[in-house]
Amino acid sequence: MAGHSKWANIKHRKGRQDAKRGKVFSVLIREITVSAKLGGGVPDDNPRLRTAIDKALAANMTKDTIERAVQRGSGGEDGENLEEVSFEGYGPGGIAILVESMTDNNNRTVAEVRHAFTKAGGNLGTTGSVAYLFIKKGMIQITSSKDEELIVELAIDSGAEDIEVSKEGLISISTLPEDYENVRRVLLDNSIELIDSEISLVPETAVSIDLETSLKVFRLLEALEDLDDTQSVHSNADFPDEMMEHLDS
Repeated sequence: MAGHSKWANIKHRKGRQDAKRGKVFSVLIREITVSAKLGGGVPDDNPRLRTAIDKALAANMTKDTIERAVQRGSGGEDGENLEEVSFEGYGPGGIAILVESMTDNNNRTVAEVRHAFTKAGGNLGTTGSVAYLFIKKGMIQITSSKDEELIVELAIDSGAEDIEVSKEGLISISTLPEDYENVRRVLLDNSIELIDSEISLVPETAVSIDLETSLKVFRLLEALEDLDDTQSVHSNADFPDEMMEHLDS
């Protein structure tokens, strides 16, 4: 789990930028639509949809917009043309990168992803080339507070696998995928505010890289995240502490 909190910090910084541009809405709408299509339009019976709706509400998406996305997915309309695809490759320094996309035109998406890798000095790999380096985990992030002891106790009792408190003031909780919803629900039922929660791919082992390589990798991750069809981007980079200072300077 090394490097997770630092990546989470960068991810949240990126998320704030995306929110200003509105891209986060398109990402969430696609996730809601596909989740409703695959698992049905009733959030109580569809944990993936329930998580997507919670994230949309946290991003201040209107309930009407959410309901329309659910209806499109469960009604089999717009959701029919969207396909979930993953791309694997290597960035500067040999960093493994996995891109999760939703697309209605796979050829277009492949070309855009390949161009982003090539432009950054990386290369798009074949299926299975880096996926084995990542495992699926439930990830929950909370801002550290006076309730830290309570949060840790609740998380452990409800099935958390690992808890990390960072010096930046974040509590990162990881779970097995099957325990994620229970841990998340217990925290919410105890009025613990979550700043992010999802079932995500995390590297089994993170790779430390120097500042120069980190900046190159980060530019590639940004380029991939900015593609219209991208839902999420994962890497096994362990960014150095001075990375955040450099990005904010």
